Amino acid sequence: MKIKNIVFDFGGVLMDWNPRYFFKEYFNDDEKMEYFLENIAQSEWNEEQDRGRLLSEGTEIQVKKFPEWEKELRAYYDNWTVMLKSDIPHNVEVLRKLGKTDYQLYGLTNWSEETFPYALENYDFFQLFDGKIVVSGTEKLIKPDPKIWHVLLERYNLDAQESIFIDDNPKNIEMAQSLGFNTVHVTPETDLEKELIDLGVKFD
Repeated sequence: MKIKNIVFDFGGVLMDWNPRYFFKEYFNDDEKMEYFLENIAQSEWNEEQDRGRLLSEGTEIQVKKFPEWEKELRAYYDNWTVMLKSDIPHNVEVLRKLGKTDYQLYGLTNWSEETFPYALENYDFFQLFDGKIVVSGTEKLIKPDPKIWHVLLERYNLDAQESIFIDDNPKNIEMAQSLGFNTVHVTPETDLEKELIDLGVKFD
């Protein structure tokens, strides 16, 4: 089947976000930083904000649980923009090339509704999606819940078999495959353009 649509995850594919970019200097102690990120401000907690919980609410919940870490927890979302270090240039370059083709470009991202506007305003390549972006925090659904892919498919009237889904999370790739998508699992070593060409994408 001919590929018509290319769906991008953002974090780890087009954007380099990592709380360590802020907390490394904040703690100046890698062991303490890793303890904090694994046990106090763990990814499962952050994901609830990506699912639609308010940043302020998420912070208060965690401060109540870990009052001795209050200062660090409040610093988390206050310094969120430092954690969004930059785009990932080689993948953004592929996106820009795709923007000059007839393929339809879509975004499907686990991202807080409150912080996503910052990325939209500060990185011009998001304009290539023409607003066709499904944000977990807005939908109150989060990958790998299959329902969020159904939101994308139904909202834009897409056929999964005519679409390529690109993500850095193996669980999301697995779910997308089970829904009929062609997929590219992105790692730091991935040559995204080559992977897309292998799936039949033409850049000319």
